[in-house]
Amino acid sequence: MKLVHKIILGNVLAIMFIAVVYAFSYQKLDLLLNKLNFVEIAEGLNANLLKMRLSEKNYFLYKDKSDLPLIHEDLNKSAQAIDDERENLKRAIGKEKLAQLESNLKKYEQEVAALEKSGEFTKEMAESLRETGRQLREQSASLIQLEREAVNRIIVASRRALFSFFCFVLAIAATTSYLFFSKMFRSLRRIEKVATAISKGNFNKIGGKIPNDELGSVMTAINSMSEELGSRLEQLIQSRKLASMGVLTAGVAHELGNPLNNISMVAQNYLALYDDLSPEDRLDYMQTVLDQTERIRRVVQNLLDFSKPKKTDFQMVDMNQLAKESLKLVQNMFDVTCIESKLELEPTLPPVFIDRHKIEEVFVNLLTNAVHAMSTCGGAVYIRTRLEEKGDSVVIEVEDTGEGISAEFLPHIFDPFFSTKGTEGTGLGLSISYGIIKNHNGKIDVKSQIGKGTTFTIQLPAHRQEEI
Repeated sequence: MKLVHKIILGNVLAIMFIAVVYAFSYQKLDLLLNKLNFVEIAEGLNANLLKMRLSEKNYFLYKDKSDLPLIHEDLNKSAQAIDDERENLKRAIGKEKLAQLESNLKKYEQEVAALEKSGEFTKEMAESLRETGRQLREQSASLIQLEREAVNRIIVASRRALFSFFCFVLAIAATTSYLFFSKMFRSLRRIEKVATAISKGNFNKIGGKIPNDELGSVMTAINSMSEELGSRLEQLIQSRKLASMGVLTAGVAHELGNPLNNISMVAQNYLALYDDLSPEDRLDYMQTVLDQTERIRRVVQNLLDFSKPKKTDFQMVDMNQLAKESLKLVQNMFDVTCIESKLELEPTLPPVFIDRHKIEEVFVNLLTNAVHAMSTCGGAVYIRTRLEEKGDSVVIEVEDTGEGISAEFLPHIFDPFFSTKGTEGTGLGLSISYGIIKNHNGKIDVKSQIGKGTTFTIQLPAHRQEEI
């Protein structure tokens, strides 16, 4: 489901909850208003009964017959009020109590009528009238009390229901928000993780199920971008190799020149001395030619192997041996430029799980840069290997005694297309090397001083023999 659809659904559900709460509150408030109206009616009935009792007392105290019509008037009002609210009274006090109330009211009316008719009253008539009046008063007070309790119950029930609604809506909102945002944040974290890896030169794809929403579209786009960048990186690496091939041409020419000269001299001597040579000497001459030809073949094969694109192939590798082999690839440059190479290798170094061809490219790039950093003969390049103090990393250092790198350039040395060589450099070599080392879960750092030289330090996870 799209994010916009989820947001719309969430808003619709919220509106529905609000509508339910509104309907509930409206119904309860309407009921409460009805109850309050009924309480007013009950209080009016109670007021009439109080006036009747007051007129009754005045009559018995002062024997004033003018009080009896007042009682009749209040009785009529009470009967009319009961008749008007009959259904509400039935619901409030029940049919039986309502019948009893009307019966007592009728009885009270009859006793008042009897007093009017007789003109005099006896003690029994007075007590009966007072008892009936008392019962009416108690029923009226009970009616008011019941309605007030009903109002209180409605208020308490409404408060509880509204609180329950609030808790329910809060729980639903918290749950849906957690599910919605946790899923969204998981997707964002996956995007962030791959984006960070891409920025470091590791062109991985976002794995797992891609959600069918806007973030899923972003993930698909990032996967496509990562695939395209990975492809472009391979092309850049290949271009870098070809560029390095051009740089190595002078050294290759020197390396091939020696065996070719030897072959030429052997061939000339062989032709000039052919008649005087014994079969054994002739074989020696041909063996020399064969040895020099094999030497040329190895040089050419090494260059071809370096220039060919290779698939990723992680394996356990002896870093000391790889350092020696990498040095052989650029040894001709050292010879041509009169630069000395020095190996300081720790003999007990554990193997490292790497793609040997990728790390070889890093070595060749660093050694080539070291040669370029020394404009005159007489410099030196040191290649050192050692085990890091904690024993979990193999450290390789490539140090030169060249011109050094300015402090303002050091923070940008691994940035793509940044070069200290001006138009002579592509600015891709160190960036590609940085990405290769990061892809091996390693680190590469640089330290430099103007006029003293530069040191590149590589750290790669070590694998001891017992872990293999």
